[in-house]
Formats: sequence, structure tokens, C-alpha cells
Amino acid sequence: MPKKKRIRIQALSSFSNVIDDPSRFKGTWNERVFQNDHPITLEVGCGKGEYSLALARRFPERNFIGIDLKGARLFIAAQNALDLQADNIVFVRIHAEKIADVFSKNEVEEIWIPFPDPYPKKARKRLTSTKYIQLYRQILKSDAGIHLKTDDEQLFRFTIETCKHENCIIHEMIPDLYQQGLSDELLHIQTTYEKRHLDEGKKIKYVWFSV
Repeated sequence: MPKKKRIRIQALSSFSNVIDDPSRFKGTWNERVFQNDHPITLEVGCGKGEYSLALARRFPERNFIGIDLKGARLFIAAQNALDLQADNIVFVRIHAEKIADVFSKNEVEEIWIPFPDPYPKKARKRLTSTKYIQLYRQILKSDAGIHLKTDDEQLFRFTIETCKHENCIIHEMIPDLYQQGLSDELLHIQTTYEKRHLDEGKKIKYVWFSV
């Protein structure tokens, strides 16, 4: 492991907005972490936290949690949030498949999944696979929304088919956001990955559904 990455991962424990042992807060995130009763939005696979941090700045009346397994990326996310004095967002270093160990039923009101790894040869690992849909059901409120943004055509179609198979409600699906026009200002938020994909001429796709 490169020295810089190792230093960043080790430094995570010193950040006030990075939660150690998140399972101890299961069912009590509002009371013990945020100390309010605001709705919680979760970004799964948050990377550098660009999407969740942008949302947190726009919606100070909501709480945001970014989760990712890669500590070096979370270091950047946490540092940026501290620099911007965003006190309604925290970060957790866990694998997405552990979310049911960290959150209780009805504890999360919304999930964003911007530009996840499409896993072209490992469908089960995709963050919109049946495995994950079933995990989301364990932590989401009944009318909660899940938002996927991707440049990957296979993942886009896979998500739609999985939603149908799992009897999810698809509220909106857009195969080319920038051709159709962005109806929601939240879709204007662009991560580093999205900007790169747009520069490469790729189409950005969006699905909003509930489980």
C-alpha cells in the first residue's frame, strides 16, 4: 500500500465526522450522532463524498451519511466536510453489505447511489442487485426513494429489470439526462466520475425507485 494512502487511512480515526464502530449506533443515529430528528439520507459507495456533501450543503435540515470501504477516499470526503463546516454529515467505513448491521428498520429515508462500480461480470455485487434491494428494505422507510446515476448501459437496464423482479416502484427512469433536460436540481450535482464520463461523451442515466 502506498505510504500516502496508509497515512490517510490511519488518520481517519482522528476525524470527528468519521464514525468508528457504527453498529453501536444502530437505531439511534438521530439521537446519539446528529442529536436531532431530521430525516437521514444515505450515500452508498460515497467515495470522496462529493454527492452527499453537495446534498448536505443544500439541505441543512436533513442528515447525511456517506459509506464506503476505501479509507483513502473517505479521508478526502471527511476533510472536505470539515473544511466546509458541514455539521449534518458523517462518514462510515464499511462494506455496503453490512448496512443492515448499522441501521434499523425505518431509520433511513433516502438512498443515493451515484456512479457505482457496474461489475460487468459479477451481477450479484451490483448495488442494485436483488441482494442489495433486500438489504435496503431492512433499513428504509416504506415510501423511501433510491436514486441511481450511472453511465453504464448494462447497469441501467439491470437495475430496471431487478426493480421489476423485486416489485419495486419505478418513479422515473431517464436514459440520457442531459438530452432530456434535468427536471430536478439535485441531478445537476456532478461527481468527478460524472464529469469524466461526460468529457468522454458518455450518456448519463438515472433511475429513481422505491422498494
